[in-house]
Amino acid sequence: MMSKRIVVIGGGAAGMMAAICAAEQGGAVTLLEPNERLGKKLNITGKGRCNVTNNADLETLLANTPRNGKFLYSAFSRFDGRDAMAFFQGLGVPLKTERGNRVFPVSDRAFDISGALERRLKALKVVLVRDRALSLELADGAVRGVLGERRAYPAEAVILATGGVSYPATGSTGDGHRMAAEAGHTVTPLQGSLVPLQGVLEKGGPCVRLQGLSLRNIGLTVFENQKKIYTDFGELLFTHFGVSGPLVLSASAHMRHFDKKTYRLEIDLKPALDEQTLDRRLLSDFEKHANSDFRNALDDLLPQKLIPAVVEGSGIPPHQKVHEITREQRRELLHLLKHFSVVISAPCPVSDAIVTSGGVKVGEINPTTMESKLVKGLYFAGELIDVDAYTGGFNLQIAWATGRTAGIAAAQQEL
Repeated sequence: MMSKRIVVIGGGAAGMMAAICAAEQGGAVTLLEPNERLGKKLNITGKGRCNVTNNADLETLLANTPRNGKFLYSAFSRFDGRDAMAFFQGLGVPLKTERGNRVFPVSDRAFDISGALERRLKALKVVLVRDRALSLELADGAVRGVLGERRAYPAEAVILATGGVSYPATGSTGDGHRMAAEAGHTVTPLQGSLVPLQGVLEKGGPCVRLQGLSLRNIGLTVFENQKKIYTDFGELLFTHFGVSGPLVLSASAHMRHFDKKTYRLEIDLKPALDEQTLDRRLLSDFEKHANSDFRNALDDLLPQKLIPAVVEGSGIPPHQKVHEITREQRRELLHLLKHFSVVISAPCPVSDAIVTSGGVKVGEINPTTMESKLVKGLYFAGELIDVDAYTGGFNLQIAWATGRTAGIAAAQQEL
C-alpha cells in the first residue's frame, strides 16, 4: 500500500511539528522551505534563548490567548504546555522553567530546539526540499498538490504553515495568506501583536529626547479610554518613535482597537516606594540640595537622561532654588514620578512585530483537525491562522499544538 503523500509548506515551528507528526503516523512527507535553514524565526525567539512554551495547563493557555482562544480548545486539550515539555525532553533537550512559567532549554540556546526537530525529521525520513511554494493545485474541491518554483509536488494532503507577516527577514512573506485566499479562504486584516509602540510623552514632548534610555524594574499600566486594562512590572526602552522593550511588547497585545479607542501608558518610575516613602525620599534629597537649582537636585533619584523630561513635566522652573519649592509643587513632582505618562498613537508596522494578529479565518477551519472546511485535504498550522497570544511561550505553544493536530489529521484522513 502506498503511503499517503503529504506536503508541508513552511519549515518553521508549526511546519516542522506538523511534518514530524504526519511522518510518525506513516505519511510520506515532503517539507518545502526556501530558507537555507529551518526554524529561522524560531532561532531568534526569546533573544536567541527560545521560550519554547509555558509550563501551563489548558485553562492557562486559553486565558493567555486573547484572539480566538476558544478555537484552540481541542488542540490544547490534546497537547498543552506540559505535553510540549515532555515532547522536547523526549527529543533529548533538557528544559527549565523560569519566572512566569516560561520554559527555556537549560542551555539557553534556541538552536538546541531547532536542531532536535531537524534530527527527528531526518530520523523519520521526511524529505526536505529547498523550494518556495507558489500555489496550491486544486481540483473538485480538494487539494492535489503544490506547485513550487522548481517543480510540482503531487499530494493527497497539504499543510500550510508559512507563518505570518512579522519579521519578513526570516522569510515571512505572506505567501501562505495569498494561497489560502486563492483557495477561497477569508484572511482577516493583518496587524502586529507584541510590537513596539509609537507615542509621545504626555508632559515633556517627543520620546526621541529619551532615545536609548532603558528603565528596569518599573511598573507599567495601560489605559484604554481612561480605563485600566493591563498592568505589569519589568523593563522598558525609549526609542526615537516611542517605546519598546519586554514590558511594552507584552502590553501591546492588549491594545487592539486603535481605530476606535485611545491608549496611554503610565510608568511608575519607583514601584518599590509608596507615595509616602517616596515623599520622604524627596524631602531628604531636597534637604541635601537645598541651595541648588531644582534641575540639579534629582541626580540621586533618576537616570541623567530622564531628568530634563521630569523637570519639564513637573512644571517646576528648572532654575528655582530647591528650598523655595512649595508642598504643592512637590506633590506634582511626586505624582509625575508615580504616573509618568506616554500617550500612544499607534502600534509600529507589522514588520516590526514578533507575531502577526489576523490571518486565515478560524470559522473556515475545523478546530479538531485544522482541516479547511472549504477544501478537502488542505490543513493550516501556526501563525498563519487568526489566533495570537501574549508573550511567555504561548505563541510557540500555538505553533506546536496546531502543527501536531494538522500533522496527525492529515496522515489519518481517509482518501
